[in-house]
Amino acid sequence: MQTGYGLSYSLTMKAAPPAGVTRTHTYETTLEMRARQLEADIFSTPAMIGLMERTCVDLTEPYLDPDEQTVGIHVDVHHRAPTKIGQSVTVTAKVLEMHENKILYSISATNDHGVKIGDGTHRRAVINTKRFGKNA
Repeated sequence: MQTGYGLSYSLTMKAAPPAGVTRTHTYETTLEMRARQLEADIFSTPAMIGLMERTCVDLTEPYLDPDEQTVGIHVDVHHRAPTKIGQSVTVTAKVLEMHENKILYSISATNDHGVKIGDGTHRRAVINTKRFGKNA
């Protein structure tokens, strides 16, 4: 069986994160995370997705070898409610499955008022950092 869809920079992890493993982290929202098109200081969708991706990266890193890292390949997220800049946001990432070098996560975010502000899924690929981008 060929792994990584034949790409020289992709690979299959030696110690896959088990399905069900989770990571939860709380972040403070900052002015750099605001939706610039709005007059009010509101947390932006791209910033929320960035924190979701960061949480997935942090969840996966303990399972990687030194020359491995993950890169995002798909995001399917709903931004459900606004959050003011200055509030904290708690993101939870959970591994749903791993197939070859692809990891599927469920992701959610809740603000410090207990309101679920976003949820969805995210997919990341495990890559070899020494080979990734060489032929780009």
